[in-house]
Amino acid sequence: MHIPDGYLSPATCAALYVASAPFWYTAFSKIKRLLSTRLVPLISVFAAFSFVIMMFNLPLPGGTTGHAVGMAVTTIVLGPWGSILAISVALLIQALFFGDGGITAFGANCFNMAIVGSLVAYVVYRLIAGRAAISSPRRAVAAAVAGYLAINMAALLAAIEFGIQPGLFHDASGAPLYAPYPLGVAIPAMMLGHLTIAGLAELVVSGGVVAYLQRSEPSLLKLTAPGAAEDGGAAAAMPRGGWRVARPLLILLAIMMILSPLGLVATGTAWGEWAPEDFANTEARQEIQAGSGNAAPPAVVPPGMERLSDVWSAVIPDYDPFQSRDVNIQRIGYLISALVGGGLILLACLLISWVAQLVGGGRKPTADSG
Repeated sequence: MHIPDGYLSPATCAALYVASAPFWYTAFSKIKRLLSTRLVPLISVFAAFSFVIMMFNLPLPGGTTGHAVGMAVTTIVLGPWGSILAISVALLIQALFFGDGGITAFGANCFNMAIVGSLVAYVVYRLIAGRAAISSPRRAVAAAVAGYLAINMAALLAAIEFGIQPGLFHDASGAPLYAPYPLGVAIPAMMLGHLTIAGLAELVVSGGVVAYLQRSEPSLLKLTAPGAAEDGGAAAAMPRGGWRVARPLLILLAIMMILSPLGLVATGTAWGEWAPEDFANTEARQEIQAGSGNAAPPAVVPPGMERLSDVWSAVIPDYDPFQSRDVNIQRIGYLISALVGGGLILLACLLISWVAQLVGGGRKPTADSG
């Protein structure tokens, strides 16, 4: 679901940056008073959680791959504005340092996953969970449904963005300049895998993590549960912050990082993330066609895609610092990438916290969640 450089026209990319900007601004404004030491750990952990879970590639129908995003559980703990910020940070680190998602398409990827995904998850979760107690199984079910619908809405938006390119941006002969497949191919190709495997993965992750937090640290579920009754009947209060309260999540994150090499088990490429050279490779062309409802790819790489594909060179492309063909070395490199990515996310969140306090004139944070 990470749109690479070259698949969307510059005009489309610019439009989605513009569409995302008000949400980034609002998210920062809403939570800057909470960006103190006590909240930075939660934002950092959930940004890292989203980063790592996206490294677990899953085999999808048609020979492509997909992954969960963690947008629902991030929204449930941090609220929609905190989730927008956390997932945007994860997507930025992926694009800048690992080449997962394009720099030109960063606005589009954030709009789809961080913004729309978080808002959809929030609305669905609140509607289903209602005023149920923090410990109620209803909240785990609500999280599962929210995750499933959020990731599928994000996938649908990506499919639409892919699918409108051939009709809007083509040469005099009608050949596509950027993403080559129209809506009639892009939507089924994207949605088949997300309505089934990837959506179910997000469902299980969302419901499972919320059920885990209900037992280990229920205070983390209180921000998006206003008016919910505690087991003793009291209304839910604001969650506490700090590294101590994030301990259950840190344990879960550490386990995920250790297991991250399992993300290499699924072979193939995510739909719409093929490299330009794949269009000249016979085997790769067969994979592209198989994953696109048997619609043949263009004979040559679209010129706009080729021109923009190398606009940015990642430091650790494809999460492979050693660029080795040895499977064991690749696994070690994948684990190192998970650790490096987590560290970079922490630094990015600390930087955002510093900027927030600077912009806020050093005002002491309040408990207002916005």
